Amino acid sequence: MECTIISSSLSIHDWFKRKKLQKETEYTRERLDIPGNLWVKCYKCSQTIYAKDLEQNLKVCPKCNYHFKLTSAERIKQLADEGTFKEINAGLVSKNFLDFKDTKNYADRIDDSRTKTGLNDALRTGLAKIGGYGVALGVMDFSFMGGSMGSVVGEKFARLIEAAIENKQPAIVFSASGGARMQESIMSLMQMAKTSAALGRLRENALPYISVLTDPTTGGVSASYAMLGDINMAEPGALICFAGPRVIEQTIRQKLPPGFQRSEYLLEHGMIDIVCPRTNLRDTLIKILAFFKEQNA
Repeated sequence: MECTIISSSLSIHDWFKRKKLQKETEYTRERLDIPGNLWVKCYKCSQTIYAKDLEQNLKVCPKCNYHFKLTSAERIKQLADEGTFKEINAGLVSKNFLDFKDTKNYADRIDDSRTKTGLNDALRTGLAKIGGYGVALGVMDFSFMGGSMGSVVGEKFARLIEAAIENKQPAIVFSASGGARMQESIMSLMQMAKTSAALGRLRENALPYISVLTDPTTGGVSASYAMLGDINMAEPGALICFAGPRVIEQTIRQKLPPGFQRSEYLLEHGMIDIVCPRTNLRDTLIKILAFFKEQNA
């Protein structure tokens, strides 16, 4: 019979502590090297999804149909014909012309977002083809300061519309935004008028504008170009509003109806035209582009 002899210089507590550390070391040495990003938890149904399955399903939960947020790069890859997207005005960068500082200097916030996302601002614009149809395509990226609209976003939008007019192409813009960028004050609010005026020029040239609202589209963006489409589309379950439901409830002191300010509610009340699942979005856009092409033939 084997016996374990504990040295008199080693206490029982130290001995168990050493054995535990020994086991942890052996486990660490022998465990499989499994990456930590293989599985994703759905924010809505809390189900665990295999990351590759989620990606193949265009980042839509196969169990509850929850639409995960997309980066601008992911959105462009899903929509544009391969190799056709040519970015324009990518070098525009916001400046802290008001010398604004809250808990952090605005210039530092811009630099941090640029480093984190690899983008210069919250809107990517370019010329592309979708199903063979040429379009001027704009995609907002919520990961850049919450997709907020500052002077650069407004300028890039206006230049995108000018490119659409120059090339005689429809404009398609995907919105995902928390609203106007507070750090730029009145300069960001001016972009609401600027972008709306740009769309007026597009309409004068008889070119269609398709607005696609994704989760979330709020504030000054929803109050300007996001809701001014000849066709306003939205993804399922997207929050679309000016002020959020919590703010409204606290203001009017009434309980809001279920699904208030979600895309299905807005469709029911005539504020948008189509609620389209992401898996059908590209095909639906191609049909709309074909329709406009026939009308202008």
